Amino acid sequence: MSVQIPFLDIASQQAEIADEVLPVWQRQFLSAGFIGGAEVTAFEEEYAAYIGVDHVIGVSNGTDALELAFRALGTEAGDEVIMPANTFIATAEAVSRIGAVPVFVDVDAEHLLIDPDAVEAAITPRTRAIAPVHLYGQTAPVERILPIADAHGIAVVEDAAQSQGATSSAGRAGALGRVAGTSFYPGKNLGAAGDAGAVMTDDAEIAAFVRNVAAHGSSVKYVHDRIGMNARLDAVQAPVLRAKLRRLDGWNAARRAAAARYGELLGDVDGVRTPVVRPGNEDVWHLYVVQVDDRDRVLAEMNAAGVGVAIHYPTPVHLTEAYAGLGYRRGQFPVAEAAADRILSLPMFPHLTGEQQERVAQELARVVRR
Repeated sequence: MSVQIPFLDIASQQAEIADEVLPVWQRQFLSAGFIGGAEVTAFEEEYAAYIGVDHVIGVSNGTDALELAFRALGTEAGDEVIMPANTFIATAEAVSRIGAVPVFVDVDAEHLLIDPDAVEAAITPRTRAIAPVHLYGQTAPVERILPIADAHGIAVVEDAAQSQGATSSAGRAGALGRVAGTSFYPGKNLGAAGDAGAVMTDDAEIAAFVRNVAAHGSSVKYVHDRIGMNARLDAVQAPVLRAKLRRLDGWNAARRAAAARYGELLGDVDGVRTPVVRPGNEDVWHLYVVQVDDRDRVLAEMNAAGVGVAIHYPTPVHLTEAYAGLGYRRGQFPVAEAAADRILSLPMFPHLTGEQQERVAQELARVVRR
C-alpha cells in the first residue's frame, strides 16, 4: 500500500510561504544576485536576534557549519572532540574532515542525550572540544557540560541542527556554547529549499574567521589570508528561511500540540514507550521518537499500512563501517546501542492533523500487539 500519512510534509510549508518567496526569487533571478546580498544579510541578522547571539554566518550546509566552528577554535589533526554515539554521522564527519578524532560517549537512557558523566570521563590532554547534540528537538544538558568544559579549558560546540527554537533553563539552543552549527536541510524545523546552514556565536573573532574561511579564506576579493573553502549560503535560500523564520514559533507550537496529542493517544498502549522531555526544556519536536520491541517488523508493517515511519538512527556512529578504523566495539555504549534497535520515528510536522495522528496511533497499537 502506498503511504497515505507521510512521515514529513514539506510541501505544505512551501505552499504557505510561496506568495512571499516567489516574488523575491523573481527579483533575484532577474538581477542575477545569487551570492550574498541583502536577503542573506537580513536573514543572518534576523536569526541572530531570534537565537540571541551577536553573530550568525549563513553557510552551505550543517556539516560545513560544524567544520567551520571546529576550525575556528583551532582544532587540528590529531585533536579529539567528544560527542554522543547517538547522532547523525555529520557531527563526526565535521571533525574527521579536519583530521581530528571523534571520541564517542554514551547517552542517558531517559532522553537519549549525551551523558555529562561520560563526557568528563572521556577527556584527555588531546581534547579540543565537546560537541553536545540537541537531538530530536530538545537541548542536551549543556548546563552540566559547561562547568566540565570550563574546568578543563575546553570549548563547547553545539550541534543545533535539530533544535531551531528549542530552549532550556540555560537559554536557547545555538546560544549556549562558545559556538554552534546548525543545518537548514529542508526537513528541519527551519528548513531551506535545499541545503543550507549557519554558524552562531557571540565571539567576533570566531565570526570573522568563519566568514573568511567560508569564502575561500578571503575577506577582500582576490586577497586570500588563508586556505579556505567554498561554503557560502546561496542567496536564493535566504528568502525561504526568512519567511519560515517568521512562522517558526507558530509551527513549533503546532509540533508541541501534536506531541501532546501523541502522548494522550499512546500513553496507555502496552509495548510503546513515549519520549520524555528533559526538565527545564521546551522541546520543539523535530522528531517524535518512540521505542518498541521488534522494531524492524513494526517499521515494515506500519509503512505497509500506509503510515510513514522512519528510524533516527539505526546504527550508532561508532558502529558504522565509516568509523570501524577507530576500533570501537559493540557493547561499549550500551544505552545508545540498545536504543538503536528500538527507536521508531512517527510522523511529525506542523500541518499534521489530529485525524492523521489518531490513525497513526491506531495502527501502531495494532501492530505492536501482534
